[in-house]
Amino acid sequence: MAMMNLAQASVSLDVGTLFVIAICVTLLLGVVLLIAWVQERIPALAWWGAAYLIGGFSGMLWQWSVHLPSPVPMNIANVLLFVAVGMIWGAARLFHGRPVRWSAQLLGAGIWLAACFSRAFMHSPVSHIVLSSFIVAGYTFLTAAELWHERRKSLIRRWPASFVPMLHGAIFLFPVALATLSPSGATIRGLAGWVAVFAIEILLYVIGAAFLVLILAKDRTVRFYKLAATTDPLTGVLNRRGFFEAAAELMASNRSSLEPVSVVAFDLDKFKSINDRFGHDGGDAVLEMFAAVARKTMRSSDVIGRLGGEEFVAMVSGTMGDATVAAERVRSAFAAAKVEHSGRRITATVSIGIACGSPLTAVETLITRADAALYRAKANGRNRVETTEDMAGADAAEPAGRAVAGDLAAIMRQVPAAAMPLRADRLGA
Repeated sequence: MAMMNLAQASVSLDVGTLFVIAICVTLLLGVVLLIAWVQERIPALAWWGAAYLIGGFSGMLWQWSVHLPSPVPMNIANVLLFVAVGMIWGAARLFHGRPVRWSAQLLGAGIWLAACFSRAFMHSPVSHIVLSSFIVAGYTFLTAAELWHERRKSLIRRWPASFVPMLHGAIFLFPVALATLSPSGATIRGLAGWVAVFAIEILLYVIGAAFLVLILAKDRTVRFYKLAATTDPLTGVLNRRGFFEAAAELMASNRSSLEPVSVVAFDLDKFKSINDRFGHDGGDAVLEMFAAVARKTMRSSDVIGRLGGEEFVAMVSGTMGDATVAAERVRSAFAAAKVEHSGRRITATVSIGIACGSPLTAVETLITRADAALYRAKANGRNRVETTEDMAGADAAEPAGRAVAGDLAAIMRQVPAAAMPLRADRLGA
């Protein structure tokens, strides 16, 4: 029996020690997040790290105020805690490019300070528990909502980033239910037995939240470098590599329904003469103008890329008719557009060729057909749209029973080799 009592005593949890550990871990993670901010230069990491440091300091002040008769240090500790949880919500907004709402972020601390002027509130421990639980849970739910509404693609799913704060907020609402369903004295006695559980949950939450935000920061860095590697720096559209990767994804998504895809090839008319008259800076301004017109005129789901020089290409999910309508919009909008360079107005036109086929067709095959149509547009007077005659005739020869997985693998193998060489004889066209 003595040995059992000794074993039970050895595994018993000391609440004060748990809170000290939680405070130390919170402060350490705050420093880690600030170091990550210095490396990644993501403002949300600085906010999150500062919030952890403020939260850790409030925990130290709270531990110290327990042994003092004056309630002032404890109220200050609570105010700092609510400022910290509000900052975490602000950090989540910053992380996704949304502005910080200062008034809402400091509202919880303001509500607590206003309540402290009430004598009834100051002498009611249950009121303290209910109000603080609502404030912490409210900001935590707001943080979860911000993380859930991330609209960009991520390397991790949205639900883990939202589930952790949602669970934390739900646990912090437990004292509210206990205070509502139990008498005042029973509430205090009941919460005393759950203090160790809350301490452990807080420790797990601060670790889990910091882990998630570091993953999100790493994911953002990866996406940034991937975007830089697949984007043309001058025009902002996809470069050659990015276009073929995005085109392969678009064709793969159309494979189940066999919805046709169309390739639209663009070539700016007499671009060499523009460079000769206005210099390369003027030519670059025209290229930027065309890319801006194409992005604005075409659908957001269309894939637009620059193969090199004045050659652009787009892939449209749809029939030849759909692509022709889109191409004609681009042609007319670009012909009407003007760009000012060094006090001189520059206008230009574009010739366009279109090819349509099934999503089983190789990407470079469609580009070759669209390129042939583009040559006809040049030969027939430029500033016009031409389409192919052989509307995916080779596509009918595709074996109907070919496995989908094998088709996808074939397309993906073709992506790196799909770069079509630019022809020098077209530069002056």
